[in-house]
Amino acid sequence: MIMTQEQAILKAQDQFEQVLDWIRRASSEARRIDQVESDLWGRMLEINRQLLEGFVAGYQQGDLGPTLEHEGRVVRRLDQPHVRRYVSVFGELAISRYVYGTRETQKHEVIPLDALLGLPDSDFSYVLQDWEQGFCVGASYSQSRHQIERILRLGPSVLSLEQMNGQMASSAEGFWASEPPAAAETEGPIMVLTADGKGVPMRREGPSEKRVRLKRGEKANRKRQACVGGVYTIEPFARTAEDVVHEWQRKTSVQERPRPQNKKLRAELTRPIQGREVNGKDCIFGWFAEQIQLRNPKHDKPVVCLMDGDRALWEKVKTLIKTVGVPILCILDVFHVLEYLWSAAYCFHPDGSREAEAFVTDRLRRLLHGDVGYVIGGLRQMQTKHKLSKSKREQLSKVISYLSNNRAYMRYDVCLSQGYPIGSGVVEGACRHVVKDRMEGTGMRWCVAGAQAMLDLRAIHCNGDWDAFQQYRIRTDMRNLYPYRRRVRRLYRKTA
Repeated sequence: MIMTQEQAILKAQDQFEQVLDWIRRASSEARRIDQVESDLWGRMLEINRQLLEGFVAGYQQGDLGPTLEHEGRVVRRLDQPHVRRYVSVFGELAISRYVYGTRETQKHEVIPLDALLGLPDSDFSYVLQDWEQGFCVGASYSQSRHQIERILRLGPSVLSLEQMNGQMASSAEGFWASEPPAAAETEGPIMVLTADGKGVPMRREGPSEKRVRLKRGEKANRKRQACVGGVYTIEPFARTAEDVVHEWQRKTSVQERPRPQNKKLRAELTRPIQGREVNGKDCIFGWFAEQIQLRNPKHDKPVVCLMDGDRALWEKVKTLIKTVGVPILCILDVFHVLEYLWSAAYCFHPDGSREAEAFVTDRLRRLLHGDVGYVIGGLRQMQTKHKLSKSKREQLSKVISYLSNNRAYMRYDVCLSQGYPIGSGVVEGACRHVVKDRMEGTGMRWCVAGAQAMLDLRAIHCNGDWDAFQQYRIRTDMRNLYPYRRRVRRLYRKTA
């Protein structure tokens, strides 16, 4: 039986009166407030579900008469209303509505009530999708399911949450393409690009992939690297080499640093796109090119690229420079250099000793002054003069090779004088926030499509664009699902 709007509202009023009586009894029975709070929440969910049903009932099942004109043809109202499932944050509704078409066995060409209500393509409301995926981008699907069930008294399956994640992420590219550039007055005068890689544990590709006995040190799971990129602008922060050394040694308090402006993050896996295998690094550096043209159209901002010593990434920067026609100052992250300096120090001094710290401090200071050649030459001399074990000689050789291979990217004296950043903390944090915190939970394994969908939504969430993205999805869906929506609304207002 289909209730009228008035019947549904009266039923909700009756339920509310019952709640008021129940509240009075709860007080006289001296019940604990937490018990009342929990029970009250469940009762109010049901009242709200009933009110939502009354709202839908007011549309009269979307009956706009026996016929409608659609795309130059006349379509007729089919005899029996059709029912569709709708799961709201208050509970499930069965929405009965008339459809228009040629016959029952053919596609329904116009569904006025769906268009008037702006129903999504799936059974789940846009609000519920927003809330559920808001949980899922922060915690595992099973944990999210548990929290949703506790709060909304709904029990979505893990599979439905995974499918919802993929469907939602399919709108990410369109959303990014639609984003306008940030207002010029909110941008800093220096543009910074930064990229790094982070592994994502993957599922075995199929049942045919046999398990093999692992060698010592091997890990059971295979990882596919995600390339994580960040773009932001920033105010200059001029410092001396001594300022950096003292700050590193904690001899002086950290100065108030300028904050990155309009920071945007992305993460891309190597994956098939339109039938072609596309490298994740190519996706990120293609995005860098777009960001440079969008946020630095006059090419009047100096562009700095901060990364570690990954040769593949530096090769991508060379290609990027040719693509955009803009000079890019490439800088090796100083924190990665420090790790190598400590490794060299432990070839000569005990771990954690003052001598090791003095060794690192002296060479850091020289690097910051631009004396890269001196540091490399000094390490080579020490390698020759000191009688090191084979393992320590190999360890020191790795340090010397790393510094030699990246010598062109260690212009720290220029960066400090110009106020450019020299540490890639933004992308290091992005690798943790976007990838590790969500993708590397205990027992987690991902397929490529599912991992990329989650990375897209994680990036949108970390960028602070979640609400704007949800509104974009709804607007896009309304255009695609109901191109006739405006015409139906005009007809409905005439008949209402």
